[in-house]
Amino acid sequence: MYSSCEADTMAIARALGAVLVPGDVVALSGDLGAGKTVFCKGVGEAIGIPADRIVSPSFTIVTEHSGAVPFLHVDAYRLSSEREAADIGLEEILNGEGVCLVEWAEKIATLLPKPCIKVTFLYLDEGGRKLILAAEDTPRIRGFVHRCRRYLTGG
Repeated sequence: MYSSCEADTMAIARALGAVLVPGDVVALSGDLGAGKTVFCKGVGEAIGIPADRIVSPSFTIVTEHSGAVPFLHVDAYRLSSEREAADIGLEEILNGEGVCLVEWAEKIATLLPKPCIKVTFLYLDEGGRKLILAAEDTPRIRGFVHRCRRYLTGG
């Protein structure tokens, strides 16, 4: 999918948030400033959390928000290892009852539940972003892709 601006990223994220259910984990990967936190804001809005309440949790690792379902925002950026993540109980959070979005998910790849939804953010030369989705082919994911069809071409 292609995002030419923050509003596009938010719209794509809201569409995904609309199909997420408790227990879903969304693993976000990409360079600093690629749009991971903006994406979290869009998912949060879809489940009833105001976007301004969702900020990069880099100094707290996990932030939990109350909404229609619990929303857990994990930032693995400052974790030194998967062992550290396991030591602080991140596996329990990843296998919990809320919707969980993980920024810098590549740092804890072996702890991520299978299946999970993976979104990779890539910078494009013209300033936009390419979002690459990897997820099981389910009716929910097909519905999400259908709702985002306008973002499938571009770049």
